[in-house]
Amino acid sequence: MKLSVCVDAVFEGQDIEAALEVVSRCRIPAFEFWKWWDKDLDRVMKARDRFRLDIAACCTKFVTLVDPAKRNEYLDGLGESIAAAKRLDCPTLISQVGDLRPGVSREEQHQSLVDGLKAAVNILKGTDVQLVIEPLNELVDHAGYYLIESGEAFQIVDEVGSPDIRVVFDIYHQQISEGNVLRNLTSNINRIGHFHAAGNPGRHELSMGELNYPNIFQAINDSDYQGYVGLEYWPVHDIEAGLHRVADWVSA
Repeated sequence: MKLSVCVDAVFEGQDIEAALEVVSRCRIPAFEFWKWWDKDLDRVMKARDRFRLDIAACCTKFVTLVDPAKRNEYLDGLGESIAAAKRLDCPTLISQVGDLRPGVSREEQHQSLVDGLKAAVNILKGTDVQLVIEPLNELVDHAGYYLIESGEAFQIVDEVGSPDIRVVFDIYHQQISEGNVLRNLTSNINRIGHFHAAGNPGRHELSMGELNYPNIFQAINDSDYQGYVGLEYWPVHDIEAGLHRVADWVSA
């Protein structure tokens, strides 16, 4: 596994060049961000190259997948996002799936998700970009969101049946939603295309809270996973010290 820093979270509101200088000093090889469409991509790439970093992931356009009426809009946004990812040499697009639709059965919304992702496969094919869908917690951060448990996310990936569609396993969110983090991630590692990590409770440094990240990282390293673990948290202590600590865990 390789580390990536979500600059929109860890360095919220800070200059991209200053942020990437810190990431580089902390021996972390990559960074990621959410919206590509509100950034000066030329400046992002210039800073990336200056500090010899990679871009691990960014998001696709935020359009619901659980409403078939929005599918074409989603696919149009995906096409634009793939073009941006190719420009950035970014291998992964992160997709949220939308909020629960009141009065519509979960079965119908689940099927809409599967059908939309099957359509997305045709757009992803041959691009070397993977799309990862993200379960989120509804108890603390995302009330009303459709996809909560990793089990349904893995089921959706199996039903789509393409190596271009996987899951982003956010350890923070899944600890809140379901627990059993080690069992769930190790038994489904081939369905996971990206990880996110933050301390729980609070969504702060990984060293804070109930999650034993050195053990979690060891379990990921013991698997055949070779992708990124994105550090997506809001720091309350010195940023550089916190990133150095996590880099030390990975290199130990």
